[in-house]
Amino acid sequence: MSGRVWVFGDSLDTDAMYPAFAMKLDIPEAAKHVFHQIRPGWTDLVAPGDIVLAGKNFGVGSSRPVAALFRSLGVAALIAEEFNSLFFRNAINAGLPALTVPGVTAMFSDGDRGSFDFATGAFGNDTTGASGQAPALPPLILEILASGGVLARLAEQGFLPIELLDVFRSGAIPVDSGASA
Repeated sequence: MSGRVWVFGDSLDTDAMYPAFAMKLDIPEAAKHVFHQIRPGWTDLVAPGDIVLAGKNFGVGSSRPVAALFRSLGVAALIAEEFNSLFFRNAINAGLPALTVPGVTAMFSDGDRGSFDFATGAFGNDTTGASGQAPALPPLILEILASGGVLARLAEQGFLPIELLDVFRSGAIPVDSGASA
């Protein structure tokens, strides 16, 4: 997966991503308020296919369903030096790829183009030529992402009505990225 990168710092909490007042709004409207306190106007600049890159402890705080907001904005993936475990799981469950890449914020600046291979862990800054290796995502997580999220995977496996598959799917990563469906 490749895209324009937006770099954020450490300990970004879910309250900063999904402010309390926005929880009363529908998802597309609430998405307009992501990061509004720490980076006003960011949602006017982010484009489909962009990648959010953050430092350590990304997603600390309450278990607000932030992944739905990122999906609504068209964010293709989340990359962080370290994720809050609940936040990471919520992103995967929603079909939003998330990869832990230690030291990644030192390798990118806002606007750089980055490439990330979730199946191998290989990554690179296409703008500067810097590259590296991170731990790959496990096969089960790749399968969940390839399905479009955990609910879509359960529908594919017959545990939920198959008629709801399209409703459950979000922007899934392609199956040929190394995941086996």
